Amino acid sequence: MMESKVQLMEELKKVEEWEKNQSDLWFWEKLGRLPFKLMDKWTPDYIQRKIGILLDELGQYIQTGGSYLSSVSKISSYYPGMDVSTLEQVEKLPVSTMDAAVKQITGNRKRLATVQGASTGIGGVFTLTIDIPLLLSLQLKTLQDIAICYGYDPNVKEERLFIIKCLQYVSADIVGKQAILAQLSQFDSPDDASKREILSELQGWREVFFSYRDQIGWKKFFQMIPIAGLVFGAFINRSAVNDIAEAGKMLYRKRRIIVRLNGNKE
Repeated sequence: MMESKVQLMEELKKVEEWEKNQSDLWFWEKLGRLPFKLMDKWTPDYIQRKIGILLDELGQYIQTGGSYLSSVSKISSYYPGMDVSTLEQVEKLPVSTMDAAVKQITGNRKRLATVQGASTGIGGVFTLTIDIPLLLSLQLKTLQDIAICYGYDPNVKEERLFIIKCLQYVSADIVGKQAILAQLSQFDSPDDASKREILSELQGWREVFFSYRDQIGWKKFFQMIPIAGLVFGAFINRSAVNDIAEAGKMLYRKRRIIVRLNGNKE
């Protein structure tokens, strides 16, 4: 059964409380730039070229989805035994049911991130530059699957922008987080001017990647040590996927609740 307006308002308050509790990351962001400056100086050119390729792939993801695109055909596996196979059916599910599906996905991705981080952490700085693209890919996949769980289609270009903004939100300082929340609150607005303003930010997607890279830099610094990086890599990747999954859940959850409240008003 659909939630009542009162229940939806209570759930919306929980999300807004989570937003207020987000910490300021500016100090860690500044600290994070140091390890990557060292990496830029020490790592061979062919590894640097791989980082450049990742930038091109991220741009392709925004435009077409590329190799990172998740498929809505997975819907039935997210809601086993419920005869749910389309986004239209997902939209009618209770938010609590959507939350349960996201919780299951998050648990699976955290386990995968742990194994991935441990595997790439063995080789220190060289496998670290391989680990960053793998981690970014896993985070993008996780955000897309969360979007699908709440009834949104990552095949739509605008949805991929929302996903990139979720990624940017995790990497932003407190001022940046507030600005992103203000933008996302207008995402479903019927006002064309608001939509154009948000879509225009597609031009700045490279800044999203560099802020993301810098933000995880201080955490990845300890993973640069061969062998010992196994432990750090497992912990760091698990934490990174957990952070992005939490943000994706809350931001998509808020969006679905607001859409449903507006539907109730109508």
